Amino acid sequence: MILNILIGINCLICRGPEFVSRDDWGARPPTQVETMQTPVPFVVIHHTYRPEACYNKDDCIKAMQWMQDLHQLNNSWNDIGYSFAAGGDNRIYVGRGWTSVGAHAPKYNDKSIGITLIGDWSNEVPPLSQLIVVKQLILIGIREGYIREDYKLIGHRQVRDTECPGDALYGEIQTWPHWVADPTADYDLPIFKDGFHPDPATNDVGEHNKLKRHNLDRFGSA
Repeated sequence: MILNILIGINCLICRGPEFVSRDDWGARPPTQVETMQTPVPFVVIHHTYRPEACYNKDDCIKAMQWMQDLHQLNNSWNDIGYSFAAGGDNRIYVGRGWTSVGAHAPKYNDKSIGITLIGDWSNEVPPLSQLIVVKQLILIGIREGYIREDYKLIGHRQVRDTECPGDALYGEIQTWPHWVADPTADYDLPIFKDGFHPDPATNDVGEHNKLKRHNLDRFGSA
């Protein structure tokens, strides 16, 4: 069992992540696209909380469609908020992509790639293979010129009042090389303290909106 897992991880490292395009997961077109200047100086890590973790392509596609419905139809955003989503099936699902301004982190949307790990990672760390594809995605972004080599890695909770990306995942990313405690160093940007600061430029009130602080509101209860 352990040997099979190790072999699978080694294969993943060798070949890199499989990308699932917007067409492949059935995305609707964005209502508007704002081009982002690259390479960006930040990578922001999220978890979805809801939908729950998915471990096969069909379930991850349903998760992506659920999120786009929430963000686009309920929140009236231009599109799904994230740049990319990492599924438990070890695939990367394309959201807004590398060059479009996202709606996932107030004041950082036009300066960051927002990556969400599908699932609730409050009490447990995502599978190693899911973490690996996120790290590989960041390396691809650097290699292709979309992310700065000296980028800063932060969790969503560092820029707004939210539990995202979950305590367990947040603890994990704090061990990654580019994580910073203060993302504002060298940048005239706010760090969250005791207020919520929506970004009117992208109609971003945080990707949880109805799910603020993991309260599912009309979509259910945590």
